Amino acid sequence: MTEKPSDWRAAAASKDTSAYGPQRIVCLTEEPTEWLYLLGQERRIVGISGYTVRPARARDEKPRVSAYLSAKIDRIVELQPDCVIGFSDLQADIAAQLIRCGIQVTIFNQRGVAEIFSMMYQLAAMVGQAERGLALMRAMQQRLLAIEQAARALKRRPRVYFEEWHDPHISAIAWVSELIGVAGGDDCFPELARQAMGKNRIIADGGEIVRRDPDIIFGSWCGKKFRPELVAARPGWEGVAAVKNRQLFEIKSSEILQPGPAALTDGVEKLHRLILDWDALHG
Repeated sequence: MTEKPSDWRAAAASKDTSAYGPQRIVCLTEEPTEWLYLLGQERRIVGISGYTVRPARARDEKPRVSAYLSAKIDRIVELQPDCVIGFSDLQADIAAQLIRCGIQVTIFNQRGVAEIFSMMYQLAAMVGQAERGLALMRAMQQRLLAIEQAARALKRRPRVYFEEWHDPHISAIAWVSELIGVAGGDDCFPELARQAMGKNRIIADGGEIVRRDPDIIFGSWCGKKFRPELVAARPGWEGVAAVKNRQLFEIKSSEILQPGPAALTDGVEKLHRLILDWDALHG
C-alpha cells in the first residue's frame, strides 16, 4: 500500500516529481483511471468505478467503490484517499458527501474534445507527469489531425445519427459529435450536441430522425448492447438510408462515451474505419 508523504519535507528531499500531488486517488469514473495507467501512475489509484473496463487489469487490481450515480462512501473513507476524482454535475451529491467527510474532491466537467485534453493535462500535472502527459496528448492530437486529413478524401461526407439511448432517443454529446466530424461524418443533430445534459438531447419525435435521413447510424446505449435489428424495425424507418443499406453499427460505450483517452483513440478510429467502409460502398 502506498503511504502518504509524512510532510512536505519528504517531497522536498525527493528528486522525483511524483512525490508531489495526491498519492492515494479514488476514481469515480473510468477515464481518470485509464489516463493514470497510461501515465504509469496506477500505483496511486486505491479505488475505481465498477463500470471500469479500461484497462482490463484495473478490475483485478483495484477495489470497486462506486457506480455512476452512487458510491460506497464509508468504503472510500476507509481507503484514506487524498483526492477523489469525478465527472460532471451528476456526481455532485457524491462529491458533497465526501467533502463533508473532509476528503479533497476534484470534479471535472469536460464536454468537448479540447476540454478532454485540458482535463488530461491537469490530471497529469497533479501527479507530476506533465511532460509525459503532453507527449501522449500530442501523439493523440497528431493522429486526430491525420484522420481529419484522410477524411477530406471522402467522395461525400455521410450524414450520421449517433444514438446514446433508445427510449427516449438521445443523440450525441459534444465530444462524440466533434469526433464524428473528425472521422469524416456530419452529425445529424449538431444543435443538440451543444447540450450538456442528456435530457436536453432527447429527440421526442422519432420522425425527425427519419426526415434527416442518416446514411449511418451508430449506437452506444450507455452500457446496454446496441440492437441494430430493433432500430431497423422501428415503424417508418424502412426508408432511412442507413437502414436500407444496413449501415447500423455499435460503438461500445467504453470506447466513445467516456470523455477521456478511449474516445480520442479507439473510439474515433472505429468511427473513421466504418465511415471509410461506407465511402467504399458508395464509390
